[in-house]
Amino acid sequence: MGHFIFPMLLLFSTALSGTGAFAAPSAEQAANSAPNGALIEGQRFTVEVQGAGRDIILIPGLASPRDVWDGTGDALKEDGKLHLVQIRGFGDAPGMNVDGPVLAPFVSELADYIRTEIIAKGRPAPVIIGHSLGGLAALMIGTEHPELAGKLIVVDALPFIGPIFRIASVDAIRPQAEAMAAATRATVPQSDETQDADPGAFSQAGFLSKSVSGRTQVARWTRLAHPHVTAQALYDDMVTDVRPELSKIKAPLTVLYADDASVMPTGMVDALYAAEYKNNPSTKLVKISDSRHFIMLDQPGQFHAALKLELVRN
Repeated sequence: MGHFIFPMLLLFSTALSGTGAFAAPSAEQAANSAPNGALIEGQRFTVEVQGAGRDIILIPGLASPRDVWDGTGDALKEDGKLHLVQIRGFGDAPGMNVDGPVLAPFVSELADYIRTEIIAKGRPAPVIIGHSLGGLAALMIGTEHPELAGKLIVVDALPFIGPIFRIASVDAIRPQAEAMAAATRATVPQSDETQDADPGAFSQAGFLSKSVSGRTQVARWTRLAHPHVTAQALYDDMVTDVRPELSKIKAPLTVLYADDASVMPTGMVDALYAAEYKNNPSTKLVKISDSRHFIMLDQPGQFHAALKLELVRN
């Protein structure tokens, strides 16, 4: 199913500059920053920190706020210190994400965050869990900054969206990405909570989640996301291909993917994921049955059990 499905839906300090917002901390800052319950303000994203133990970073997908991890956070609260990321514009003001690229600057700033808030404190490289667009961001951390990833868990995302459209290259998909981004950018944000009704099983949100509560929540998150940020992040996602770089990943890599035969035949889904991750032959592929793209909403029991198994796997 993959992060490809979302296209179907149609400041730490202002003195800091560059793509990275997290400057190296002093020894005192390193000892006291990111306390439990803190909200850390970056230029491209914010992070809510919960719990204690090993560091686990959770990155939502396109147009999703950190709320997408609410149930997951409850399930993992005894497993480590959770860093719940939210890209600016997906549930709050867009900030710097309102203009220009989103994905690459976000990944660069997230790498800075890991260095200063985790590595500089003498802590091991974190587990990074990413859904959809967040899964692609996790792969980018693993390929561009392999020393910063202790373990990667990608949730229903591919390293390149093209094969879903039977398109083989970034250049070939670019016109379609531009058209879809333009259509998304032209939408008008709507915040009227009276619209929070079931959009229906055959709605766009219904294609992403099987349950009434899931598709209603997905529809609301999408409606409240800033259209310019959603459009740019969608474009960035579609024109990013990390398949040739997958061999650079040094951390254990697990991919949890959705399987719903009413959307795509099971054999096709299995073959797709195997083919797209072949450049990292040690990738562990885990199928979550009877689920659509928002696995954590459709099959929370299966999903959380699979996560917990992967957290203890070497």
